[in-house]
Amino acid sequence: MPHHEQVLRKKRARLTAPRGQALVLAALSLLLLGLMVALSFGISHSLRNKTRLQQHSDAMAYSMAVVEARSLNYFAVSNRAIAASFVAMNSLHAYMAASTVTSSMLTQGKDNFVAIAVIELVLCLPCPWTGSACKHCKDAAEAYKISKKFDKKRKEFDKEIKNVDQRFDQAVRALDMMIDSIHMSQQTVFTQTANLLRSGTANDMGKIKQANAKEASTLSSAVGGLNATEFSCVIDGMPCVGSGKPGNSARTARAKVMTEVANATRPEWPATRGKNPILYLHPQFMKDLMNGIQGSGISVVTGHEGTAKTINNASTGEVEGGQTSNNEGKVVGADEHGRLTSTWRHGIWTGRYEASIFSGKNANGHNPSSAHTSGKHDKFEGVYSKDLMACAAGGNCFMKFRADPDPSHDFGQPHVYSYVTMKMRTGDVKKAPWELNSNSEVKFTHGKNGTGKISMAPDQGAAISNALVYYHRLGDWQEQPNMFNPFWRAKLHPFTSTQASAVLSAAGNTDAAQIAAAVSDLPL
Repeated sequence: MPHHEQVLRKKRARLTAPRGQALVLAALSLLLLGLMVALSFGISHSLRNKTRLQQHSDAMAYSMAVVEARSLNYFAVSNRAIAASFVAMNSLHAYMAASTVTSSMLTQGKDNFVAIAVIELVLCLPCPWTGSACKHCKDAAEAYKISKKFDKKRKEFDKEIKNVDQRFDQAVRALDMMIDSIHMSQQTVFTQTANLLRSGTANDMGKIKQANAKEASTLSSAVGGLNATEFSCVIDGMPCVGSGKPGNSARTARAKVMTEVANATRPEWPATRGKNPILYLHPQFMKDLMNGIQGSGISVVTGHEGTAKTINNASTGEVEGGQTSNNEGKVVGADEHGRLTSTWRHGIWTGRYEASIFSGKNANGHNPSSAHTSGKHDKFEGVYSKDLMACAAGGNCFMKFRADPDPSHDFGQPHVYSYVTMKMRTGDVKKAPWELNSNSEVKFTHGKNGTGKISMAPDQGAAISNALVYYHRLGDWQEQPNMFNPFWRAKLHPFTSTQASAVLSAAGNTDAAQIAAAVSDLPL
């Protein structure tokens, strides 16, 4: 074969031989590598968004819990203000009783000298039979005149006491109205806090979403309902629904709590004014009582006692008695009593004096009546005179903590939940080119094996959080939760499977709820 034909055959063979396998494999490898890179970017972006979403959910739950803790602390401080109003009423009644007792003491001074005049008259009776002048007859007449002086002085003091009687009623009415006003502020705080817990956006709480995750959803309304229920269940007397939740205690039982607090926090003077009225009655009055009016001899006060407190009935026995288990605080009362012993010339006499005053709707009055302008004092409604839900404009109500002995319910301390969702993928190729298209999906057709697809980013993510509003006085874990000390705090708290399942069910995520219910230990 000629040489040139051999050369042409070799060239023809090279042109017709199979070529390009390496290029195909390289192209496929680059495609897979590109998809892996895009998928990596998508997962990283989704993880970042999921972290942002979880942080936002935690921030929402914690922030709402802080607001709730502050509300409970406000209830505690305002409850103290309500108790202080009752204490102020006790002090008012103590001062009024101390004023009124002057009339009673002067009346007893008059009675003592009427009795001494009778004694002198008895001693005077034998004188006409002996034919001699008898000094006792003159003493009897003079003693009777002194009794008239005591009575005149008593009328002067009655007039002075009557001048403050109306102002006393006005002060009691003002304190009673102040209690209603304080409770109305409590109800306003309760309503605003419940709205915040229900919506997660009220009172500028929505700014958290703008700062953390603008794309996130708002708080699930059903989960917000759980928050509002938890908050409502903290207050004894508010509606509380749920499995195992304790019911409301009786209104009378709630009234006893505030009554005991008010009586226990009285300062010493209204509680027990000691044995010596010289320490607080006007020195000139005491001087007139003891010897100024009678001239010679002396009138001595002994066994003087006085107290004022919130009681159940207008009875001096209840005022003077100790703590009772059935004290609902329907009446504010004060009592002051003692003995006045008068010695003069040839006679001596002693008698008991007493002054009392009571304010209440169905039990009121005063003694002695001569020192007052009206027959009753009905400006005080009584402690917790209405049910809590009917206390919008009156009733002397307050916020009482609803205790729960069950440790699985955290002893009644409320939880605050958050459940929010957010779309994990951008959906815009210009902003996120690694998502490839608006659906962020790549489809493959493999002959008879059918079509498959790869999602470059998850469609939606969810975050769930739990915060606990708890009571703790620093240095004392044993003090039970209450609404008279402002030591309520907030913290993020782990979920129990029951809580997680309830929140997920409320949010409509039933699949996750079933999984959570079946897990005994949740790493949340």
